[in-house]
Amino acid sequence: MIDININTPALLFPAITLLMLAFTNRFLSLAILVRKLHDEYSRGEREKNILKQIKNIRSRINLIRYMQALGVLSFLCCVLCMYAIYRNWMEMAHWIFAGSLFFLLASILLSLIEINKSTKAIELVLSDIEELDKENIFTDIFKKADD
Repeated sequence: MIDININTPALLFPAITLLMLAFTNRFLSLAILVRKLHDEYSRGEREKNILKQIKNIRSRINLIRYMQALGVLSFLCCVLCMYAIYRNWMEMAHWIFAGSLFFLLASILLSLIEINKSTKAIELVLSDIEELDKENIFTDIFKKADD
């Protein structure tokens, strides 16, 4: 097994805290959007796709909850790993550190899924604009110069 010291799990602290900050910012922006949509819905300004937007937001909020929980578990495992290293329980420290990396990876993968849902939500809002063509990365790259 690879030797790890007390600094190894500590290296993940800044990465995890930055991810948690990004996840919290996503959650706060969704909370603002939910309040805005709720006000519009309460005033009777019902767009045709407002329920689809709300469904999308609800699933994104759940994803963010799981992302944050996995990030916290990763952080907790880092602290436990440092304690195991301090107590010289090296085999346990390796397993705990592996768990921390696994939780961090799972959190990042959920973040990728949430980003995908976020872009779909933006497309849903933009779907009201009739002039908007379906575009993707390939149409953006290969657009004619005269467009």
